[in-house]
Amino acid sequence: MASKKTPPTTPEEGATPSEPNIPVQPVALQDEMERSFLDYAMSVIMARALPDVRDGLKPVHRRIIWDMEEQGFRPDRPFVKSARVSGDTMAKYHPHGDTAIYDALVRMAQPFSLRHPLIAFHGNYGSPDFGPAASRYTECRLHPLAMHLLADIDENTVDMVDTYDGSREEPVVLPARFPNLLVNGCQGIAVGMATNIPPHNLGEVIDACIHLLMNPEATTDDLMAFVKGPDFPTGGSILGRSGILDAYRTGRGSIKMRATAAIEETKRGGMQIVVTELPYQTSCSAIAGRIQELVDNGELDGIADVNDGSSGGKTYLTIQLKRDANANVVLNNLFKQTQLQTSFGVNMVALVDGVPRQLTLVDALNGYIRHQIEVLTRRTTFRLDKAQRRLHLLEGRIKALDVIDQIIKLIRESEDAPAAKSSLMNPPYEFSEVQAIDILDMQLRQLTRLSRIDLETEMGQLNERIAELEGILADDVKLRAVISEEMLAIRAEFATPRVCPVTFDSGDMSIEDLVDDTALVVVMTEAQYVKTVLASN
Repeated sequence: MASKKTPPTTPEEGATPSEPNIPVQPVALQDEMERSFLDYAMSVIMARALPDVRDGLKPVHRRIIWDMEEQGFRPDRPFVKSARVSGDTMAKYHPHGDTAIYDALVRMAQPFSLRHPLIAFHGNYGSPDFGPAASRYTECRLHPLAMHLLADIDENTVDMVDTYDGSREEPVVLPARFPNLLVNGCQGIAVGMATNIPPHNLGEVIDACIHLLMNPEATTDDLMAFVKGPDFPTGGSILGRSGILDAYRTGRGSIKMRATAAIEETKRGGMQIVVTELPYQTSCSAIAGRIQELVDNGELDGIADVNDGSSGGKTYLTIQLKRDANANVVLNNLFKQTQLQTSFGVNMVALVDGVPRQLTLVDALNGYIRHQIEVLTRRTTFRLDKAQRRLHLLEGRIKALDVIDQIIKLIRESEDAPAAKSSLMNPPYEFSEVQAIDILDMQLRQLTRLSRIDLETEMGQLNERIAELEGILADDVKLRAVISEEMLAIRAEFATPRVCPVTFDSGDMSIEDLVDDTALVVVMTEAQYVKTVLASN
């Protein structure tokens, strides 16, 4: 006989069987939209789109570098698949799409995007015209320069916070022993704001940073004696200083960039324009296509053919001219109507103490200097504490040498380790708890082989080290000198000559430029007339 089926129970009207009865609080749609959009906007600003003034990195770049450090993908280790890095970063630190993470990883390896790449790369990292190979084909590891972003991170130099799932920790910011924000620049679009910081020459930025470090009252004009302007990795040239001055004084400016082009005679006696360097963030294919479009529409005369012979990261664009063409006129028209001459809109926005701020050149360097002072102070404090703890242990060991036989006897006769520790801490020995534990942790043969000379030698070295570290903490001038010395070491190892010269423009001329630079003496006569005479007279 078939069993009787139990009819299904019907949930109460308005209730969902699979969900508990949770009270719903009605809210006005406008209020909820405003609150939720504000939360979203702050998340994008703080955690996605804007760099930190201290290390010049967005969270995704910082997490990639930290993950590679944690996994040991350092310059002295073999290359690993890029998919491994992007996948591990996504799983542990950055819960966003792996494609976005890989794009951020590749950009840190592209020599045409960053003035000083932070990732060493094997495989196709793309070009201004084409994207990179898939992550399963390419390999990467940290560049030696990136190790200076991580330097001393294990010495309590920066704060650590829990990751999104609380399973591990990540740094809030990297120690960054060079001013990466200006060196490699940054671009990002947040909600209601954006940033567009150009790359600079490492040597120039470090020189300016050291000058400001030692002369806190230095002005923008003072710093521009060191930083001539952006140093775009693709070469070309910058036209004039007016846009640079605006950018450095206000945080906003428009910088004119021009390709490197030369007029040459062909083997057949004709003329051609050869382009070997392009403005930053332009591409040969786009420029060649634009030139062809202008020729086809009759807007550009004198051009017979355009060929893109670029390869291996080298730009080589040839523009064949007609027999009757004026090469200089054609070149000037190309500058006017194509991206052979274009502008970079500087918008120096970065997070300062977690808040977006428009930065001048002085602001950007001061933000970095404050970070370095904190990093070096924390590192010195960490090393001082470590040296003092070691000295305390050595003092206990020397003290133990005078009563070594009694201590060995005490340890042997004690019931257990806690009893032995208590006896060592009580009269007549009166060791500290740390010293007592250190003595008990040593094997018997180590106790009997302790050398007073070795211990006293190490104590002398430690006392010198402690005095040095205390001197750094007590003297701001010494602390700044250490920062300067360490930055100069990075400059000596990684700085390269400028690749993007700044050319003179008539708009750069000031009243001072028109005054003859001659030493004069100002003289006031008895009749209260004032005149100048040459100092040489």
